[in-house]
Amino acid sequence: KMSVFDLLTLILGLSLFLFGMNLMGETLKKSAGNRLKNFLGKFTSNRFKGFILGTLVTAIIQSSSAATVMVVGFVNSGTMMLSQAIGVIMGANVGTSVTSWITALAGIEGGGVVSSLMQWFKPSTFTPIIALIGLLLFLEKNDQRKNVGTILLGFSVLMIGMDTMSDSVSALSENQAFRSLLLMFENPILGLFAGIILTAVIQSSSASIGILQSFTSTGAITFGNAVPIIMGQNIGTCITAIIASTGTNKNAKRTSVIHLLFNVFGAVIGLAIFYVTKNVLKLSVLDGSIDMWGIATVHTLFNIITVAVLLPLSKQLERLSIALVREKGNFETFNTLDERFLATPSVAIERSNETVITMGQTAIDSFIIACNSLSSYSAKDAQDIKNKEILVDEYEDKIGTYLLKISEESILESENREINMLLHMIGDFERISDHAVNILESSEEINDKKIRFSDDANAELYVLINALKEITELSFNSIKERDSDKAYAVEPLEQVIDKLCEEIKNRHIVRLQRNDCTIEQGFILTDILTNLERVADHCSNIAGCFIELSRHNALEMHNALNEYRKGDENFRNKYDFYAKKYELTPKR
Repeated sequence: KMSVFDLLTLILGLSLFLFGMNLMGETLKKSAGNRLKNFLGKFTSNRFKGFILGTLVTAIIQSSSAATVMVVGFVNSGTMMLSQAIGVIMGANVGTSVTSWITALAGIEGGGVVSSLMQWFKPSTFTPIIALIGLLLFLEKNDQRKNVGTILLGFSVLMIGMDTMSDSVSALSENQAFRSLLLMFENPILGLFAGIILTAVIQSSSASIGILQSFTSTGAITFGNAVPIIMGQNIGTCITAIIASTGTNKNAKRTSVIHLLFNVFGAVIGLAIFYVTKNVLKLSVLDGSIDMWGIATVHTLFNIITVAVLLPLSKQLERLSIALVREKGNFETFNTLDERFLATPSVAIERSNETVITMGQTAIDSFIIACNSLSSYSAKDAQDIKNKEILVDEYEDKIGTYLLKISEESILESENREINMLLHMIGDFERISDHAVNILESSEEINDKKIRFSDDANAELYVLINALKEITELSFNSIKERDSDKAYAVEPLEQVIDKLCEEIKNRHIVRLQRNDCTIEQGFILTDILTNLERVADHCSNIAGCFIELSRHNALEMHNALNEYRKGDENFRNKYDFYAKKYELTPKR
């Protein structure tokens, strides 16, 4: 019978274990974020490559649930096809077994030369040292060192929790009631459901495996008890992906179904192999007790064998999931901003970047159409610009809200800077779309009133609009292609555009004095010039955001641009180039 003290110690050990695992896993996800983006952004239809990537990513972030939830999000956003997701899910199952080998270190015993050497790897030996190193690194200001320190502290707490749990249950080794309870779990159905329920509650197969490992210190856990529970634990971990698929499109739901099918079929295969081996081959070792290393071995073998059997049948699994999930589903415009990615902020930021690119393309397209409408107005183009303006406004709202949610997560300083830059960019793209509508209104007035500018005014506008088309293309491509050269070319061209606008206004005044144009034409021309000049300003802001981000916030954006204008030879060369390229014809 457990004493109250032992029970409280068990609860404390469990709390420390779960806290340490969560702290280590979350920090690993955060610090490995850029690698995750690279890994998860380069999938091919090769299911074996997907399997390897799924294994590596899960081994890095120590959570198959987190990896699978990310996969559900990628499929939901259309970034990954259902067929590509299958290999990744299978790899995630294998990758999660790494944790069980780490926690098994707590089971190292003394005795013999080899075992004596292994004592150096026992948590009670190295955990205090790792904790001290982790604490020292945690106090550093550098983000990378601080993350390493947090990971080491999380690992130390995890191992202390595992030791505490093992010590607290050791008194149960001779308890008859406890042994009778364990005998119940030799029934594969009861053991299976026990594993499912435990893992579904704590939503981590790694954590539930660790808890099972801690109970092996009693010596009362046998292979017969452990195997059905381990099979159930692998099924129970599917609950996280199933919850994550709520509200997604049909392929994302099919992804979570494939995850469930893989583990259910795997449990059937694993139990069949175990009981055939035990009862037919009569291996006596399978009747004895199991230790922490045995749990890790069974867990790993179970996942490897399941992958070996089911990976060649991935197409059949895909067809079965399609047959099971048949509901109609529409692909939404904004499902790249999937809240499932918020658990991995670096991936969420990358999704936001992609959506900002789409928003930017929509705003730039609208502006180009509006500029073209000045010379060839059509009602179809006018409606297209208005529709794009509604869409851009919705983009600004959705992206802005999503970015604020990311900023509430635990993120790096560099990621916080990127979020701030993206918030500035979406504001600039939205204003470009507004100016496109303003230019359209001028175009509509010209069309309705049959107004015609002079040949000189048209020629000047033609030069200016070509310069605007280039600056919008440069600023947009600088962030799309992450091209610093294009970003640095924006500011000189923006200065040339300012000079062009000023010169065109002066020339208009001269024509007005010569009665070559009317006041009404002048009002419309001034409105057009104002909107074009403002668009160039927003392009400068967008490129400036990218420059500031690439310079790691060395200078505030406007200060950085001022420094660039004043003393940079490259700026002067580019300014001279654009001034000549967009030179107006001499005054007449």
